[in-house]
Amino acid sequence: MKHIIFPFVALLFVSCARKIYVVRHAEKQVLTDSASMKTMGSDVPLSDPGLIRAFNLRNGLKKKHITQIWSTPTRRTMSTADPLSRFINIPIVNYKNTDSLVNVVKAGKGNVLIVGHSNTVDDIVNGLCGKKEVDGDLNDKEYDNLFYIKMTNKGVVFTRLKYGKASQNLKYNYH
Repeated sequence: MKHIIFPFVALLFVSCARKIYVVRHAEKQVLTDSASMKTMGSDVPLSDPGLIRAFNLRNGLKKKHITQIWSTPTRRTMSTADPLSRFINIPIVNYKNTDSLVNVVKAGKGNVLIVGHSNTVDDIVNGLCGKKEVDGDLNDKEYDNLFYIKMTNKGVVFTRLKYGKASQNLKYNYH
């Protein structure tokens, strides 16, 4: 009987692991004409490479059993999350405050995608991990990071992955 119960109990602990994926929004358009700059301000849409990256994200996460998708309410973050949201039929939930987001995600259940900005991804990752894993803001030309956080009853495991086309050769500030 012991041999039958142990695998079942072990399976319970494995299934309790949560997977959280944190990315910066994909590449945004660079506005060059003043009319577009006035109309859009800082809320610019994704560029063509950014749209491709958003679909790469969808393809990479579509079988990861994502149950929540969080994004700031900007065009570029929403557009980064949108292909996955549509594919798995999970709505995008907007957040504005990273500290509140971290608390909600930590207390929640299920696998999560969070789309942020170059100056918020480090705060989100470090807050979820409970320690500094990413030193400071991301480089403005850095779009290919996929920060993977696995939360189990034994603790948090952090891994920095890459997805889509590689960003320019950059020096990374990760532990």
